[in-house]
Amino acid sequence: MTDYDHGSHTIHNIQYYFVWMTKHRHKVLIDKIASRVRELISQSCRAKGISIVSGSVGKDHVRILISCPTNLAPSYIAQILKGRSSRLIQNEFPELKNRYWGQHLWERGYFCATIGTITIDIIRKYMEDTIERDDLKDFSIEDGDFQS
Repeated sequence: MTDYDHGSHTIHNIQYYFVWMTKHRHKVLIDKIASRVRELISQSCRAKGISIVSGSVGKDHVRILISCPTNLAPSYIAQILKGRSSRLIQNEFPELKNRYWGQHLWERGYFCATIGTITIDIIRKYMEDTIERDDLKDFSIEDGDFQS
């Protein structure tokens, strides 16, 4: 059974899988730099209430599976994790500033996928049970019209 997170008015389990690469796939994420990238990403996640389920830092990429609150969009999460880590890593390791003179450690894009924990069958069963229990009228949407 999936463990759900609780917000003030929500019960949720939202997970995203992110992958992003270093600019030009330069293999610079090694030793102290890789360790520091892990620390910075962990700090940013904690600050925003994001849990890291698993992740890894390769020589030229980061892969991370996270669980996050409902109010954080994937694009915002990528912005925080990539932006802060790029800026701080380049400040702490001046040798990277020479390679990445445009202040961009990471490639512009990223990969993001949702991780499903509930099936359409579970949703249908829940809706059927709720309709029967609460004596609700169900509806379907066909050709833009609501049918009862």
